Amino acid sequence: MPAQESPPADIIVLGKIVAACGLQGRMRVYPFADDPLSWSRLTHWWVGQEGEAPNLWRQTKLLSCQFRNGLLLAQLACVADRTAAEAMSGALVGVPRAALPPTATDEYYWADLIGLEVRNTRGQSLGRILGLIETPANTVLRVGDGERGERLLPFVAAIVLDVDLAGRSVRVDWETDW
Repeated sequence: MPAQESPPADIIVLGKIVAACGLQGRMRVYPFADDPLSWSRLTHWWVGQEGEAPNLWRQTKLLSCQFRNGLLLAQLACVADRTAAEAMSGALVGVPRAALPPTATDEYYWADLIGLEVRNTRGQSLGRILGLIETPANTVLRVGDGERGERLLPFVAAIVLDVDLAGRSVRVDWETDW
């Protein structure tokens, strides 16, 4: 991916920088998606803060990337030493959607699920997907509507019956009073 002048509006967040690693500016990155090692084949990452407008994210060259103990160890061109790496802690890393491979059938990027309306098999609205949580057992959908608070639904085939990205909805086998 060639260097770009301004950030694209469709950055997909891949993970979060959690700590510095060593003295040379490498960082530990907690991945938010499957197959994080595939990110090492990308030539550039975008770095920004949570809630920050895409036009404030900046592109940087990815110098190296390894997967170790569930985390990525990454070296970015914009980070020269440990002090700079420590300052990056909490930042998000991502790439434009065009840099990502297409998903397989029944696979979704988390960013595509956020905001989808969740309805049960009776057609009752449970709210919208606010976020996702990765657990050892499975991914969990955070669903809320502002009135009833937030509920957590396992993102498994027995519960999530259909995801309709075009229709911006998810059908689940879940009752409103659970």
